[in-house]
This record gives sequence, structure tokens and C-alpha cells, in this order.
Amino acid sequence: MTEFPDFKHALETRLVSYCAIDSQSDELSPSQPSTSIQLDMQRHLVAELERIGASDIQLTPYGAVLATVPATDSAAPAIGFCAHVDTAPQFNATSVKPRVISNWDGGDITYPDNADLVLGTQQSSYLANKVGHDIITASGLTLLGADDKSGVAIIMTMAEHLLTTPGLNHGKIRLAFTPDEEIGRGVDPKLPAAFDVDFAFTLDGGKVGEIEYESFSADGAVVTVTGVSAHPGYAKNKLVNALHVAAHIVAALDEDGQTPETTDGRDGFIHCYGVEGGSTSATLRFILRDFELDGLEARNQRLREACDDAVKAFPGAQTNCQITKQYRNMRYWLENDMTPIDLAREACRDEGIEPKSVPIRGGTDGSRLTELGVPCPNLFTGMQEIHGPLEWISVQDMACATRVCLRLITRAAA
Repeated sequence: MTEFPDFKHALETRLVSYCAIDSQSDELSPSQPSTSIQLDMQRHLVAELERIGASDIQLTPYGAVLATVPATDSAAPAIGFCAHVDTAPQFNATSVKPRVISNWDGGDITYPDNADLVLGTQQSSYLANKVGHDIITASGLTLLGADDKSGVAIIMTMAEHLLTTPGLNHGKIRLAFTPDEEIGRGVDPKLPAAFDVDFAFTLDGGKVGEIEYESFSADGAVVTVTGVSAHPGYAKNKLVNALHVAAHIVAALDEDGQTPETTDGRDGFIHCYGVEGGSTSATLRFILRDFELDGLEARNQRLREACDDAVKAFPGAQTNCQITKQYRNMRYWLENDMTPIDLAREACRDEGIEPKSVPIRGGTDGSRLTELGVPCPNLFTGMQEIHGPLEWISVQDMACATRVCLRLITRAAA
């Protein structure tokens, strides 16, 4: 069996440099990509791809970077690898200062910019298995951005090894780095044809050994509430406060077992994540999630009913509920042909890891790619506690993911 390097230095160097580049997306922006700073990251990757000798490098009009590692075996399948460059809008991601805790000793990790923040095994049980690993975190005021710049680092390190190591048998390898995944706009309709692969993998997962082929089905909703304006001093029996109507809707949906903070496993939810406005008008933003389409439709209907009930409770108020499709459970397509999942599982075993498949309580670019005809399960990177200041990752976990990618590539050409 082929032996591969540990890749730790290359991965650490790449991730630290990538995370320091601001690239947060913005769902309220109509542009594509949604923020110009994502293009700073993309131009950095274009220059790096040129340096390592990739072919067919392009920054597309829709903000994705594509490149090729040419085949050494034309009979082997063309395989794609995809990761997103944007960081989540839910938490501060400006001026990230990544740092490395080398050979972590198992003690609590503190943060230079936030004395009240502590990362230990109580906050992250997975960390208990990483004594002696090199742990990367941010400085305490931002998220890290390992979601999904760790995936970018893994793919780039894998590609560099393929391009600089003679004698490795593999088909055409295509790379895709997408913007705006965190706001559900990562896969432009033109991407599947441009990717031009038999199947692909996103590098956007968590614990070592996890190979995911089942995701939420997802919709987004915007509820606009219109009240009745009146001078507050003379408002009796006239004023209808849009904020009170909005609060009524949110309260009606705040049921145990129906919100993100009260669900896990295969439970779906309705999540109100944004409120804007004043007494005259207000806007509520929701995400709706379920693993099954009938469950998702039931949640959509529950939201509509909450809006209707609020109008009845506040005569004179008006609501408008706009629900938009986001992505669908990739299992619906992947379960018909498990070839890429089986290949990834065998590659894990080749690396001495027992693979595990768990449903993603979220989605990836692979959800949309799969729906659009490119089978695309999700592979682990090691990222943990994402979308917040405790986000961390083990360099050794990233190295393991890099070797698994190389093993599945060579196995596919065997």
C-alpha cells in the first residue's frame, strides 16, 4: 500500500494563512458572490494553483475557482473535490487571528483576546481524543473559519502532492472552491457542467471517519409583518404594533422539540434567526429543516398557520410569508448509486479508520450538486464547534483527511 507524508506543515501553514483572509458572506446582499472580500480569498487560491502547477485554472463570473490535476490514467473516473471559501455570517469573522497550540497537553485552552473564554473537554468532548495534537483556534473574538477553509487546505495539499509526486495512478481530478455556501448560494446552476466529473466529494465535515450522504432538506422563509401606525399618545384602539405581532409568531413556534436548541439526531426544526423593523413593520427570517419532504412541508404549514393566527389575534395587522426552496436531502439520489460512498469507506479502512455515516444536521454544496446531477457525499475535515468563538481543528485530523482523499483517488484508478 502506498505510503503518504504526514502533510502537517503544509496544512498548518495553509489553514493559518487562509483563516487570516476575511471572506464572510452576506445573505442580504444581492450580488454574486455576496461580498467582494470572498474574491480576495479566491484570487489568493488562483495564484497558489498557478504556483503548484494546476491546469485549467479559472475564476468564474459567479465567483467560483475551478482547476484541474491532469489524469495519469485516462481510464480512471474523473473525481471532483469541493470546498467553500466563505465563513458564516452568524458570528464575527473580521480580522481573524488564528493561532496554533502545538502538542496540546490536555489542559484548558484560553484565549488572548477574551479572558472569559475557555475551551476544554467540557465544552468539546471530541477534544479529549486530541492530546498531543496541534490544535488551531482563533484568538477569542472571532470564529476561526476552519469551516470550510480546512476543506480548502486539504484539497490544495492533496492537489500539490498529486502534481509533484511522479508515479501516482489517477484519473482527472477537478477542484472547485465556491463562495456563499453558508447562505445557501454556493452552487451556481452553471457549476455542475463546468465541474465535469463522474462524481465528487465536499470536504466540509467534522469528526475523523465521518462520510455523510444524508442531509437536511431545507427551505428559507421571510415573514413581513405590517402593523397600523398611530401616535403613541393617542393610540388606544388604533395602534397595531408590528413588533408585538412578530413576537406572537415567534412565541407560537417556540415549542420544545421544534427549535434547534431542543432537537438533535433526526429531528427537524423551525429557526427564527433574524428580526428587523419597528412598530409599523417588521421582518422575520426563518430557516426550516427536516430530513423528509413531508416533514418539511408540515413545518412550512406550521409557519403559515402561526402567521394566520397572529393576524386573527391582532385585527388590522397583515402578514406576508414567502417560503423559498434551498436544498434537498442528497440521500434521495445517492442511495440509488453508493459508488462514491463505498469508495470513501474503503479509503478510510485503507488509512486504518473505521468509517461512520451520520446524517448532517445541515447541508453542504454537495446537497445541491447531487440534486443537479453530480453525486457528491461529504467527507470529514476535523472541524469542531463551528460558527462560534470556540471553533477549533486538529492539524493531524486534517492530515488524515488528506491521506483518505489520496487513497480514494488511487483506489478508484486501481
